[in-house]
Amino acid sequence: MTPIRKAYVLKLYVAGNTINSVKALKTLNDILEKDFQGIYTLKVIDVLKNPQLAEEDKILATPTLAKVLPPPLRKIIGDLSNREKVLVGLDLLYEELQEND
Repeated sequence: MTPIRKAYVLKLYVAGNTINSVKALKTLNDILEKDFQGIYTLKVIDVLKNPQLAEEDKILATPTLAKVLPPPLRKIIGDLSNREKVLVGLDLLYEELQEND
């Protein structure tokens, strides 16, 4: 019997096609494809096109990545260029290390 794996729900808030937004999306896609194949859902939200979503979720800067599920909610701001900081900041690396024990 295979163990049940968690599914992650992530939202990436960007402001158009700025350099930081494009870099954050590329970096995040690289991380997700390498380490979380098939166990995540990613929604990219352009706050210029959907400002109400940014307001509802209290997003003050872009790019911002939010881990919605599993709880607790975690957010990280920036271009996501440091893989380890992204994983630790979203409580993903800790869970990854626990599963490997």
